[in-house]
Amino acid sequence: MYAVIFRSVRTTHSEELYQEHSEKMESLVKSMKGYISHHSQRDAITREGVTISYFDSLEAIKAWRDHPDHKATQELGRTHFYEHYEVKVVKVEREYEWRS
Repeated sequence: MYAVIFRSVRTTHSEELYQEHSEKMESLVKSMKGYISHHSQRDAITREGVTISYFDSLEAIKAWRDHPDHKATQELGRTHFYEHYEVKVVKVEREYEWRS
């Protein structure tokens, strides 16, 4: 399993357009072969956020990165949605959890 860690700082404009594309990308990624799950959160004050997406292979990550609709939204991210972002792809070596 692999994780794509997307850290970003949102701009203060284009909120409606951002939400529209965010929902579209969420539906699209869930339909991608090799997609496992994802989790997102954003601080309302600092506008810093993180999305961690899990895929079963590097090929699945590449297919997601290169999907034409995702590519178009990436460009909007650079021009409208984000002040800054960074992406890290990591291999998950171990996984465990605890619940009370």
